[in-house]
This record gives sequence, structure tokens and C-alpha cells, in this order.
Amino acid sequence: MSDIIISKALNNNVIIADHSDYGEVVIIGKGIGFNRKKHDVLYDANVEKLFVLKNEKEQKNYIKLLPYLEDDLQRVIISAIELIKSRTESSLNEHIHVALTDHLMFTVARVSQGMEIRNPFLIETQALYPREYGIAKEVMHLFSKESNIHLPEGEAGFIALHIHSAITNKELSEVNLHSQLVTKLVQTVEEQLKIVIDKNSIDYMRLVRHLRFAIERVKAGEKVEEPEIITALLKEEYPLCYNLSWKLIKIMQQTLKKPVFDAEAVYITMHLQRLQKKMK
Repeated sequence: MSDIIISKALNNNVIIADHSDYGEVVIIGKGIGFNRKKHDVLYDANVEKLFVLKNEKEQKNYIKLLPYLEDDLQRVIISAIELIKSRTESSLNEHIHVALTDHLMFTVARVSQGMEIRNPFLIETQALYPREYGIAKEVMHLFSKESNIHLPEGEAGFIALHIHSAITNKELSEVNLHSQLVTKLVQTVEEQLKIVIDKNSIDYMRLVRHLRFAIERVKAGEKVEEPEIITALLKEEYPLCYNLSWKLIKIMQQTLKKPVFDAEAVYITMHLQRLQKKMK
């Protein structure tokens, strides 16, 4: 059993404490700092539902946000992260406390000023990360219920990316890059095939998810086998889709700065051919 001794209560929801296992920590939880005094002891049973920031950089960055963060808004954001944690049933990267708090503070300020918030990657994000998107919609409902703040539709996409980043331990910048890359690839397909893809169709979902997993394979350097007979057949039967698949691969290589294995062209061509056939 760990000893947790309070050093200082920063506000009603945040305390600095000395943890016998982790040293100095920042502990976040609704009402955790209320009526707490220096040298008070926190017991493990009380800490189960709290968030402990062990990383020194994350601690400092979170503390920097506090002067700009109203208690009511902080409580809702803590509830939101509790909800995300319970829905994903996984340990979240500590950075979500800083990144999502900072993002939601900024969003709430803009909404209160009547500013429009647009998300050009909303549809792609929904297709790429359906589970995270569903949780993000729950977070928006929570905001509406607990604080009467109605977040705009595009926020579901932004929150979903934060959730995906925290679950997978990927930098948010990398998650954003992948989302934007998929958008660019889909736009290239539409331009080259002279079609408008129905973003609610199953074919669109399949294409986007295939591109997502192709990007992840490239990042991991994971090779897929190349079926040579099929390659020759596709090249001959569907030259437009085959050439387009190589255009997409070049865009992926330039963006990700990593080589893409030739076999990816085969699988992308098959998706493109299916799309083109449906559009005719």
C-alpha cells in the first residue's frame, strides 16, 4: 500500500502530493482539494478514481493551465476524461489531461464568443476512428448535460483524435498528420477518377480504413506479400486505377518519409476499381 501525503492543494480539484512510489505527483479529481491541508494523508481507496500525473513535464504544463481554468469547467473536463477512461478500459497517456483540457478551454472560450469552429477532417476522422468518435459524441453530450455548453459538431472529430492519441500513445501531431493524409488521398482519388464519393457509403468506409491500415503498416515497416499474378492482371485490366494507386503511394511516401512496399499498390488498386465500378 502506497503512502500519499499532501504537500499543497492548488484548487478544489488538484493537489500536489508526495507519493511513496512516484515521488512528487499532481493528483486530479473532483473535489480532491476541498478542505485539504498540508501533511494530510490520502489513502489508496480514495485515489482509485483519481488521475495521478507522474511525468514532471505534464505536471508543470497542467499547473500552468490552472489560473485560466474555472472550477466548473475543470470538473466537467475531469468527468469527460473519467468517461473516456471507462469507455476505453485502457490506461490513457497522461498527456490527455494537458492536451484535452487546453483544447476544450480554447473551444469553450470561442463558443462563448459566438465564433464558428469548423473541422475539415470530420468525415475522415469518423471513418478512421469510429470507436473514438462514438466516445467523443458522449463527451459532447456530457458537456451539454453538466454545464449547458453545446459544443459544435466538428468538436467530435477533434476530441476523437485526442482520445486516439491517448490510447495509442501516439503524438497528437502524428495522429493529425495521418488524418490529413487520408483526406488528401481521398481528394486525389476523386479528382483523378472524376467522381464524388458518397461519404456515407460502405465503399468509402472500406477505402478510408484500408488507407489508414496501409499508413500504419508503412510507419511500422511491415511488409505485405505481393501476389505477382494479380499484379500483372490488374496492371493490364485496370491501368487507370493501377497508375492512380502509385500516385497515392508517392503522396504517402512524401508525407510519411518512409518507403511503401510495392504490394500496397495491388490492394489499393482493388479498392479503387470497386469504387469506380460502383460510380459508373
